[in-house]
Amino acid sequence: MFMKPAFAILFLAIACLGLPVNGGTNMTVTVRLLNEQGVLTAPQAVPVVVRTEAEWKQRLTPEQYRVTRRQGTEPPFCGVFHDHKKPGRYDCVCCGLPLFDASAKFDSGTGWPSFFQPVAPENVATRTDQSHGMDRTEILCARCHAHLGHVFEDGPKPTGLRYCLNSASLVFVPSGKPAK
Repeated sequence: MFMKPAFAILFLAIACLGLPVNGGTNMTVTVRLLNEQGVLTAPQAVPVVVRTEAEWKQRLTPEQYRVTRRQGTEPPFCGVFHDHKKPGRYDCVCCGLPLFDASAKFDSGTGWPSFFQPVAPENVATRTDQSHGMDRTEILCARCHAHLGHVFEDGPKPTGLRYCLNSASLVFVPSGKPAK
C-alpha cells in the first residue's frame, strides 16, 4: 500500500525530527492533554495534526503562518505576549495543544516571551537548527510541528533553560478556561 504524496512527505519530515509516529495516515504522537478540570492527563497517543498549506493559510493570520509554518521570527519587543503577565496558559495557535503555563514565564530581557519549562516535556519537540550561521535548538509543537521558537541554556532555576517563543505561535488561555 502506498501513502499519498502529502502524507509521505510529512512522514519523512516527522521521521527527520525524531518524533514518534505510527506510520501511514495513522500517525500519532504521545502528549499530555488537559482534562475537563484543567489537569494534565497521563501521556497518551493522539493523532498528529496534518493540514495542507492552503488549509494552514486559511486558519492562520499571515504572521502566524509565516512564523509557525515557515520558521519565521518576530522582531523583539513586538509580539503581544512579550510583556504579558496574566495568569493562564499558552497553547499552540495551530492545534490548541497546551504548551506553557504563565507560572513558568519570566522576563528574559530579550523581547520575546520566555519560559523556563513547558507544561509537559512531551508537548514540545526539538531539533537542531543551524540556520543563519548559528547552532540552536528549535522548539516545535509536538502535535502539529508548528515552529515555536528556540530553547537556550541560559535560563533561570530550576531548569536553567530559556524557551524563547514567538507570540504569533501562541494563543493565551486565561486561568480557569478549558483547553480547546
